[in-house]
Amino acid sequence: MTSVGIDAIEIWTGNLELDLPNTFAPAQGKDPEYYTKGIGLNASSFPDTYEDIVTMGANAAYRLMERKGLEPDDIGRIDVATESSFDKSKPISTYVAGCLEQVYDGDFHHANKGERKFACIAGTQCLDDAYNWIRAGRNRGRAALVIATDTALYERDDPGEATQGAGAVAMLIDEDPSIVELTTDQGYGSADETDFLKPQQQFPSVDGKRSMQVYLARMREALEDYEHVAGDSHPDDFAFVPFHTPFPGMVRKAAVLAYRHMIRDTPIEDELAEEIGSQPRREAYDDEAAYEEAVRDYMDALKETERYQDWYTSTIEPTLSISREVGNWYTGSVHVARTSALIHALETDRDLAGETLGVGSYGSGAQAEVHGEVVADGWREEVAAIDIAEQLDDRRSISFEEYEAIHDAHNHDKDVEPTEITTPEDEFVFDGWGRMGERTYRFVE
Repeated sequence: MTSVGIDAIEIWTGNLELDLPNTFAPAQGKDPEYYTKGIGLNASSFPDTYEDIVTMGANAAYRLMERKGLEPDDIGRIDVATESSFDKSKPISTYVAGCLEQVYDGDFHHANKGERKFACIAGTQCLDDAYNWIRAGRNRGRAALVIATDTALYERDDPGEATQGAGAVAMLIDEDPSIVELTTDQGYGSADETDFLKPQQQFPSVDGKRSMQVYLARMREALEDYEHVAGDSHPDDFAFVPFHTPFPGMVRKAAVLAYRHMIRDTPIEDELAEEIGSQPRREAYDDEAAYEEAVRDYMDALKETERYQDWYTSTIEPTLSISREVGNWYTGSVHVARTSALIHALETDRDLAGETLGVGSYGSGAQAEVHGEVVADGWREEVAAIDIAEQLDDRRSISFEEYEAIHDAHNHDKDVEPTEITTPEDEFVFDGWGRMGERTYRFVE
């Protein structure tokens, strides 16, 4: 059976950078370590006034197509995942295709285009759609372009403001992929939840504490469902475990929960029992509250053990490097985490071919998905071509006053004259409004 998966990845980060400990913290009257150690972020990536979800998605896609030597006729579908869409009818994929048609001789009239919405998990759902389309034999030899693009902005002084970010991840899904093969090992956890939503509004309404609880609950359900297909999971099964990363602090909580689940009834639990005791079992407690308190105490002890910390350092920490510098990209965040892990493996000369990644995606509202990916033989060359470090270095660091102006410029409820901070070059930019109030774009040489 022909393998299907991710053949290439490109990332486009917003052109501006907000330094959290040195610029944001003093203006907010916060201890810098609240950001760097608490939520785990050093900086946020922001879009200049000429950038939005279309330009970032189109720029990532254009870089990917140019590097791979592709033409429009090579692409059979374009799927965009976003929770920052500005149109309730016309999908962002059509705008992206229109941008790309400005720089290619051919067109995408033959390509199926769509837009996925399920909060942050939509990017992974687009991967699933593209995988199924190719597996069904409906692609006629063409590849799929999957783009996750978001501007994750919050209202000023909202608790989520420090986790903001903006950027896009473009992925080429094809047969015989060079980076990872998607497996059929897949599990879900889903429920009707109200933890994060945008009812007729640009900025989200968030119940932060509830959102954390729902994230962990759905991830646990997804892992349990995954095991119905793949069998019992074990910490040694995965080279890396990229999680959806709204901020690294949330991943720290998800990781210890997953580790506790995977070591249950294994020799690892028995070995650790000499140090921290055995895991609490529900049947040993008279009520749910006492059981949950015991579980919390156990996990607090577990995360301090050398065994867990070694696993976290090797399996989880490498997935967070890029996120620490860009903030939350909503639909792109788990795909940034995967890329971060692969870059780490390349830089440390680790041979990943044939190893498995355990990918944990999540979207508020709420749904989690855990699936397996097997690293392909050609991963090194493709990952080496991703120049995210260069992009991060090239971002223009902004003052707090500039940040306020940029935030206002992207606030749909404010009528301000946008002023560019950087000069666009070799990229698509927002170019104003068309006759029906649509956004228009052009390519700047």
